[in-house]
Amino acid sequence: MIDLDLLNYLEGFLTDNRKERFLKILDSRTKHFTIAMEDVFQLHNTSAVMRSCEVFGIQELNVVEQKFGKRIDTEIAMGAQKWVDVNRFNSIQSCIDSMKSKGYQIIATTPHNDSCMLHEFDISKPSAIFFGTERDGLSQEVIDQADGYLKIPMVGFTESLNISVSAAIIIQDITNRLRQSNINWQLTPEELLEKRLEWARNSIKDIVRIEERYAQLNP
Repeated sequence: MIDLDLLNYLEGFLTDNRKERFLKILDSRTKHFTIAMEDVFQLHNTSAVMRSCEVFGIQELNVVEQKFGKRIDTEIAMGAQKWVDVNRFNSIQSCIDSMKSKGYQIIATTPHNDSCMLHEFDISKPSAIFFGTERDGLSQEVIDQADGYLKIPMVGFTESLNISVSAAIIIQDITNRLRQSNINWQLTPEELLEKRLEWARNSIKDIVRIEERYAQLNP
């Protein structure tokens, strides 16, 4: 349960414009889709995908760190790390299991089979969209357990795009179609309150001292 008194207290340190901005952005946030990245080696790609998630309203990014350690390139992420939830996994199987336990179908992005074209993708089902490494694509482990496959139509000689470019194209397309649909895609009231509290904390510089003061006033 969200401490509404704490939320109101912390939002008192924000400007009205800031609070209104939060509400407007949260109104477009979704967990109907989530993005999963498998052992992406290039640091800037992870950060760029996070930025695309933030810009186009996907709240959660899942990063598998089975082979390569991860950190966020803050210059590329451009602050997106403050507004997108990043879930980290030590193995691809634990990520797949987590996604399925939350009710997501597993969608593998790959140009190498009879994948569904992006414009034909059924957006009605909650989906975890998986992206693979820059050189090798998704692992066979993901391919074998996927519920569906997705690819971007291409008409040139090159059969693949950089992962961050592919992710941006796919995320923009599916979220745009989602917002134009009558699917129940928005965050729940409880999730909205959770994000308001978290974003308020992320916006206050001296948050530790302020929360300590709140605790003293509300023993």
